[in-house]
Amino acid sequence: MIYHVIVSFGRDRHYEYRFSNAELAGGSPEEARRWFDKEFADLECEPSNPMGKVLIIDKILNVARYGGEPRFVERQEWATRFARYTALALSRETVHIDVAAFNIGY
Repeated sequence: MIYHVIVSFGRDRHYEYRFSNAELAGGSPEEARRWFDKEFADLECEPSNPMGKVLIIDKILNVARYGGEPRFVERQEWATRFARYTALALSRETVHIDVAAFNIGY
C-alpha cells in the first residue's frame, strides 16, 4: 500500500508526500505520538479545546499550523518526518491536512 499525505496552506500551496509500507516499517504509532507530543510542546501550541483531551488529530493540525508553511519549504527533513509520522499515527491510505481550514480529511 502507498500512503499519501497532503499538507495544504491554501490554494496552490500543497506539499505532498508518499510512503510505501517498507518506508514506514520500523516506525510505530506510539513513536509518531511521541514525536507529535514533543513538537506540540516545543512549538508552544495552544490546545484547540482547552477543556478536553488533546487528540492526535489536534496535535497534527496544531503542529502544522504553529510550525508554519516555511518549515515545509525550507526544512525538508522536518516536513518529511511530519508526513511520515502522520501516516504512522493515522494509518490511513490518504490524509489531507488543510491547515487554512484547520481540518483533516481522509
